[in-house]
Amino acid sequence: MAKDKKQPRPKAETPKGFRDYFGADVTERKAMLDAIARVYALHGFDPLETSAVETVEALGKFLPDVDRPNAGVFAWQEEAVPGGGSGDWLALRYDLTAPLARVAAQFRNDLPSPYRRYAMGPVWRNEKPGPGRFRQFYQCDADTVGSASVAADAEICAMLADALEAVGIARGDYVVRINNRKVLNGVLEAAEVREDQADDVLRQIDKFDKVGREGVLSLLTTGRRDDSGAEIEGVGLSEAQAKPVLDFLTAKGGENGATLDNLRAAVGGSTIGAEGVDELSQIAAMLAAMGMNEDRIVIDPAVVRGLGYYTGPVFEAELTFEILDEKGRKRQFGSVAGGGRYDGLVERFTGQKVPATGVSIGVDRLLAALRAKGLTGAEASGPVVVTVMDRDRMGDYQAMAAELRAAGIRAEVYLGNPKNFGNQLKYADKRAAPIAIIQGADEAARGVVQVKDLILGAKIAAEASLDEWKSQPAQTEVARGDLLAEVRRILG
Repeated sequence: MAKDKKQPRPKAETPKGFRDYFGADVTERKAMLDAIARVYALHGFDPLETSAVETVEALGKFLPDVDRPNAGVFAWQEEAVPGGGSGDWLALRYDLTAPLARVAAQFRNDLPSPYRRYAMGPVWRNEKPGPGRFRQFYQCDADTVGSASVAADAEICAMLADALEAVGIARGDYVVRINNRKVLNGVLEAAEVREDQADDVLRQIDKFDKVGREGVLSLLTTGRRDDSGAEIEGVGLSEAQAKPVLDFLTAKGGENGATLDNLRAAVGGSTIGAEGVDELSQIAAMLAAMGMNEDRIVIDPAVVRGLGYYTGPVFEAELTFEILDEKGRKRQFGSVAGGGRYDGLVERFTGQKVPATGVSIGVDRLLAALRAKGLTGAEASGPVVVTVMDRDRMGDYQAMAAELRAAGIRAEVYLGNPKNFGNQLKYADKRAAPIAIIQGADEAARGVVQVKDLILGAKIAAEASLDEWKSQPAQTEVARGDLLAEVRRILG
């Protein structure tokens, strides 16, 4: 009988567009999200965890088609069998908002209204991966569903500012900027922009930060030549039509009051525009009442991203400090969160409009910002390592580790081959252990242990002279009963 062919070994590699998270990546992210969650809870928001899998119908934006049924999402069709699957298309959730829409509709008779919730977790997108662009990543959302009051928008903005400070971003290193889609609608109305031109106008004003006033004027009217020499076609507005748009983009004054006055002038006689300015004025007043000064939250017409999606106030959090890019050039860190007010959240399920407002924090970007500022505790130490000098005394070593753990100190016993003691210390270094505990037969007979301060030892080895090394040893001998006190002393 012929032997079965040997199966090829699977490749030990992460699927394209995915990544693994180790030690500090996980603990730093958890610490950051825990700090944010505490702020959200203080504001009365409840946590919500939804299934990682939703029906594609509930996701709404990415319905399967014949050619590519999983376009945009990781989707599959359940097998339709008697007593089994329904034949529905299922998918990994694309974001945390679609599950909220489904929950708000499904449990609308049980949930309080308005419903405040926050959600944190991974989402999956079946898109082409690239540098810094992954198919699985974390989101951190907070939303209020069921309130049409702009007080809900003001609360979200204040909560966002508090959350940034809670994770360590200092006041002055961030600003939350607020605008309103209704104001822009009023500007488009004042400029007599046709409906078929509106999306083009939105795209061009989104380039204001890059090309400035004159650049946007060219893009709105006759077009311009970009830095590469390519000709970019203009929208075709007259300069008179473009003026209200440019007045809107340059309306930011020294204080919120001046900005609001400029916006009133930009919207002209538009009713919807005046409504938007009134909403911004109310939000500014409420934020001031909450102690949110303009160094933290400011009205800024330059916030235009996402205006095609949102229906009222929009906001984004921007970090204002500088970092060095890959080429060593200074650049401002930029946006780490965004959100706004939107309709239609639950309407697809119930047929009724339900007002909602919310914000989403870019978890990876905010964590990168904390690391850039040295605020993540990336150098946090690992566990105390109890080395093994005698296999037959493993119980004694386990007792030492248990005593430390009972006092709230991370500790573990070395479980590899103890034959080579040098390998045990190498292991401790790899674990970023602050201390190694050593007790051989001689120490056990005398009732003592050796406590090796690995952090001090590394510092002495790198910096100290021979005389300093002799006067400041990194290893001390203490009575076995004083082990806990000595470890506490070294850990500070």
